[in-house]
Amino acid sequence: MREMPEQAVDFKAQALFAGLVYNEAGEPVEVAHIGGEAHYAIPDDGFLRHVEAHVVDDAVLVQLQEQVSAVQDELVQAMLSMLGKEDIFTKAALEASVRNLKENVRQSQQAQWQPWLRMLGFRVVVNVHGEVVEVIYPEQPEGDE
Repeated sequence: MREMPEQAVDFKAQALFAGLVYNEAGEPVEVAHIGGEAHYAIPDDGFLRHVEAHVVDDAVLVQLQEQVSAVQDELVQAMLSMLGKEDIFTKAALEASVRNLKENVRQSQQAQWQPWLRMLGFRVVVNVHGEVVEVIYPEQPEGDE
């Protein structure tokens, strides 16, 4: 008997940044499921505008990918140092992880990283149409702090 391959994660059924998305007035955006698909319910003057979560999530992931790619070499070197490994296989694996950030985030368990991002002040600001206006990253301490 032939084994069936594992089902792929239905990325439309999840909201990656649940609890981290806010409207331009600073109000939290809730998640609603419509027909099995996750939507961000954006408060708009007493109404809720529903936008497919994967559209917002993709826009955020593109921005994150751009930020990470800009410092990829430094990031990979820092990770190699942290791991105490300098071999080409580990380096290649880390570089592939950075290149495939979007897929890796979609396949991960959000419960493992969402609370950390929330605690560190990561926020996504969207307008009433679900367009990403701003991604607020945790601030880095300056100097020797």
